[in-house]
Amino acid sequence: MRFKSDAVANTQLAHTLPLSTLAARDFDAVFYPGGHGPLWDLAEDPRSIALIEAMLAAGKPVAAVCHAPGALRHVKSAGGELLVHGKSVTGFSNTEEAAVGLSAIVPFRVEDMLIAAGGQYSKAPDWQVHVMTDGLLITGQNPASSGPAAQALLALLRETPK
Repeated sequence: MRFKSDAVANTQLAHTLPLSTLAARDFDAVFYPGGHGPLWDLAEDPRSIALIEAMLAAGKPVAAVCHAPGALRHVKSAGGELLVHGKSVTGFSNTEEAAVGLSAIVPFRVEDMLIAAGGQYSKAPDWQVHVMTDGLLITGQNPASSGPAAQALLALLRETPK
């Protein structure tokens, strides 16, 4: 049985653009949603890294929620240091990863990576909303933080001169 929502989802997926075709000049912001996938595919992807660096260099905000802050792993600031160094950030916590039983499976834990990269990591109790905004960078801790992170991104877009 096929539902109308399946057709809509399939149509949207069919029109998803590859990272290699995206340019910072074409967007006002970038929002990286969570899920474990970014730890494997976006954290090491030079196109993703370049897109984030280009967005921030152009004064455009970048948001990442849950596991998606893992995509910031190798992103560098204009000064050449790791982007998250000295920044207030959050992402999926080690205790949340343990709760879902994947600590030994993921290639790295988001909390550990952000701290190792020099980020000023903070977290709320597991599964509670927690969003950090530091300059043009917005990070959210977990799925519950997705909506509030999107709202923070929209607020930043309203404040950012075009």
